[in-house]
Amino acid sequence: MTSDDSSGPLSSGQTLDIGVSGMSCASCVGRVEKALREVPGVVEVSVNLATERARVVFAAKQGDVAAVLDAIQQAGYGPKVENLEFAIHGMNCASCVGRVEKALGRVPGVLEGQVNLATEKARVRIVSGAVMVETIIAALREAGYEAEELGSAAQRSVEEGEAREQEARRLKRSVLFAAALTLPIFVLDMGSHFIPPFHHWLVRSLGQQNLFYLFFVLASLVQFGPGLRFYKKGWPALVRGGPDMNSLVMLGTSAAWGYSVVATFLPGVLPEGTVHVYFEASAVIVTLILVGRYLEARAKGRTSEAIKRLIGLQAKTARVVRNGEELETAIEEVRVDDLVRVRPGEKIPVDGEVVEGRSYVDESMITGEPLPVEKEQGAEVVGGTINKTGSFTFRATRIGADTLLAQIVRMVEQAQGAKLPIQALVDRVTNYFVPAVIGAAVLTFVVWLLLGPAPALTFALVNAVAVLIIACPCAMGLATPTSIMVGTGKGAELGILFRKGDALQRLRDAGVVALDKTGTLTRGRPELTDFVVAEGFFEKDVLRWVTSVERLSEHPIAEAIVAAAKSRGLKPAEGSNFTAEPGFGVVADVEGHRVHVGADRYMRRLELNLEAFAEAALELGDQGKTPLYAAVDGRLAAILAVADPIKESTPAAIAALHAEGLKVVMITGDNRRTAEAIARHLGIDQVVAEVLPDGKVEAVKKLQSQRHKVAFVGDGINDAPALAQADVGIAIGTGTDIAMEAAEVVLMSGDLRNVPNAIALSKATLRNIKQNLFWAFAYNTLLIPVAAGALYPFFGLMLSPVFAAMAMAASSICVLSNALRLRRFSPPMRAETQA
Repeated sequence: MTSDDSSGPLSSGQTLDIGVSGMSCASCVGRVEKALREVPGVVEVSVNLATERARVVFAAKQGDVAAVLDAIQQAGYGPKVENLEFAIHGMNCASCVGRVEKALGRVPGVLEGQVNLATEKARVRIVSGAVMVETIIAALREAGYEAEELGSAAQRSVEEGEAREQEARRLKRSVLFAAALTLPIFVLDMGSHFIPPFHHWLVRSLGQQNLFYLFFVLASLVQFGPGLRFYKKGWPALVRGGPDMNSLVMLGTSAAWGYSVVATFLPGVLPEGTVHVYFEASAVIVTLILVGRYLEARAKGRTSEAIKRLIGLQAKTARVVRNGEELETAIEEVRVDDLVRVRPGEKIPVDGEVVEGRSYVDESMITGEPLPVEKEQGAEVVGGTINKTGSFTFRATRIGADTLLAQIVRMVEQAQGAKLPIQALVDRVTNYFVPAVIGAAVLTFVVWLLLGPAPALTFALVNAVAVLIIACPCAMGLATPTSIMVGTGKGAELGILFRKGDALQRLRDAGVVALDKTGTLTRGRPELTDFVVAEGFFEKDVLRWVTSVERLSEHPIAEAIVAAAKSRGLKPAEGSNFTAEPGFGVVADVEGHRVHVGADRYMRRLELNLEAFAEAALELGDQGKTPLYAAVDGRLAAILAVADPIKESTPAAIAALHAEGLKVVMITGDNRRTAEAIARHLGIDQVVAEVLPDGKVEAVKKLQSQRHKVAFVGDGINDAPALAQADVGIAIGTGTDIAMEAAEVVLMSGDLRNVPNAIALSKATLRNIKQNLFWAFAYNTLLIPVAAGALYPFFGLMLSPVFAAMAMAASSICVLSNALRLRRFSPPMRAETQA
């Protein structure tokens, strides 16, 4: 975000995060970055094509928002704009309106401020991401007026998502319209080439010239209807001297269409044997490129879902105690030091400190721990977590943008924005290929015009058009997306969902796989894992008595014991005289027996000898489990343990990752002893334990600083920032929606064996893409000299635009056929495909 300084340049080290519209490929990213780096005072630039945002870091007291916005516009792109609405307090005349509007106008990033005295509201147009709401409010307060925003960040997130969905719908309509007009041209023209009887029938029925007229009408509607967008972007880029893919599409389709128009209406100017139309080429190219744009728009439309879902976790209202009275108020109206009361089952609205009451709170969204945490006076609570059992009152300590949940949102945004999109090979080559092709076409025209035989102008035009047609970006545009589509489709069959196509390339390059513990390596649900009875006792009897006591307790461990008894068909008896001793255990009378359940210190206080279970207790400790004991009528009856068990698929998955030469790291919020015990059991190389969300991000950054490409695997909301920070985020599909939306890859089941499967699929897909790129460029590049007439002086041969179009089509067919081979991909490990 920008600095809180509301006037003039940004302060030292501050970051400007701006939405940029109009970018369509890697060359667009390069042009925006180049333009921003030329702004005085800019020390770092990062442009993300997927999120359509630009991040600019300034040096001390240099550069300003206006210069950045101007640079983006001069490069041919538009900064994204959003509307905010504020309630203004303290205005009483027209001069107040003027002062407020003037104060708004001085805030960098504010484009316009309109104030209505009657409604006491201000509508403010800002550059998306260029200014914080708090900065606007501070500027108005400095002018002498209090203000509060109307509408939330969640609403703005929804509006942004709707705008992207609307763009995807527009592209879909364009695709359907273009396809409907292109299909008749393709069927009639290509059918005539390959089926002579069909060609003769068409000529007899409609006439060749009438067919040309029909093709002209249909192709023109495609060229200047859905295809007009390529002219709007490609022509300005060409004029600025930085042609992009839009420019190449524009030139290639215009050449095919323009030559066809000449052949249709002025056939006499063309040499004999060269009167052909290529309307199908122009229409098909426009349609295929639009299909790719539509698929890209759909992918981009999902990038903001993680942020939207995170914001949605926040409670909408809070029950605030003021002047001894309990009032339900909007979350935005909660202030620091307010007393807030929370009932069982409610979300905690903001961060704070418990001042009265006691309860257990589910903090799994923050810590990743499956067991709710006990909260009593003096304990800290976090906004967005769930109160499970009791009721308590807490004092608000952090509100709004300062809460831990808001910080997680910011971390996800920053991690996503900091990642540059991988420059696909096709985009890198295009930076040189596009101007080279244009130059080759111009050179061809000039050489034939000056040195060619009569009619020189006609030969020059035919050969220049052949060069442009042979170099049309049809196969180039298909090379990468077709492999990605087939590869991701195969992944879906295997239970591997690639949410972003470029994750395929990043996953192939991963050298470290970092994993969360709870819900990723383990099942994520506490279970009764061990229950061993002493001599003289029967397991079913003791477990039923223990369950009868625990069902009276509200402790989370009790839930696991009761669930285990239920799964074994045991019905608990009625207990009486129940007593819970915090930190020790519980006791009750069950069917005439006095039953104690608790930790070792509880048993020692009862003066019971634990030697009989000493070996079992050590073994449980080595496994990262905490042993508990049961005593019946003053005799030690059983040892038991409740833990989060390792998934059955985990050991094989870790072994497969090691076999691939990958380093495996566990990053978890769990306690170190448990984490290290699990790591020893699984052979994990490194453990980072007892970390909160920001600690997980720092751990990933540290691994990246060691020149490792990191794939992070997690399932919880607390994992979302680390998933976004990693080079590739892999979410467990049985986890939270937020984790899945923040990740680039989702495993539809909790089976970790799909991690090595995903890596193998990514490598296969990248090999396929490289093969496709060879076919895409081999035909075009090798035949460009032939299209230019290089063989004419030696053999009297020229490449007709007809054969140029056929070669272009052949390259596309090779690309598609090769991509379809990925459907036969066989994963190295068998894994579950769903939960």
